[in-house]
Amino acid sequence: MNSNKKAAKIVGVLFILAAVTAVIGLLLYDPILNGPDYLIQGSEHANQVILGALMELILVVSAVGTATTMFPYLRKYNETIALWHLCFRFLEAVIITVGVISVLSLLTLSREFVAAGAPDTASFQVSGTVLKAIHDWTFLLGPLFMLGINTMMYSYIFYKSKLVHRFIPILGMTGATLVFICALLVMFGVIEQVSTWGAILALPVAANEMILAVWLIVKGFNNKEEYL
Repeated sequence: MNSNKKAAKIVGVLFILAAVTAVIGLLLYDPILNGPDYLIQGSEHANQVILGALMELILVVSAVGTATTMFPYLRKYNETIALWHLCFRFLEAVIITVGVISVLSLLTLSREFVAAGAPDTASFQVSGTVLKAIHDWTFLLGPLFMLGINTMMYSYIFYKSKLVHRFIPILGMTGATLVFICALLVMFGVIEQVSTWGAILALPVAANEMILAVWLIVKGFNNKEEYL
């Protein structure tokens, strides 16, 4: 296996790993992020919440891995955009990490709430609301806002360089536009992020990542002249 095909396979696997861990992490967070009794449920499901945090940390590593592994190939065709993509992907990872810290802090708050026995519920609720808000905003800015920007940049280079079949970057640029619009609509309160419209607008970029991942694992990077 030559270095190009090996790198392509690594990128493909990391894209799939990022998608899977993102979904699992969100599902595992359910006891502490949803429901009125989250201050009790979080402590009771502490190991589940921690496992969710580990899933998101794997997501962070995977996101950084895709950017660093693709950078040597992207820079051959547009070094400026390739560098932007690398930096913005790191920024996306930082935002997601802040979200992880907010959830783990909320878990600590939940444990303190349960240990206190009959605490001042109002003060705990205020702190819990702030921590949940931090997670909600990082969940918006990382997986939607920054994802749209990053997907647009690497898809543009893939389209111009023909490193993959042109259908894939076209889908990527379309998905990036829609997920960026979704982020703006959520930001201004027009739609909810976890909603039917949110899912519809995010579906193309998710499909693009999975199709790209499978293509890279099976076919690798194309020669520039292969697809016109």
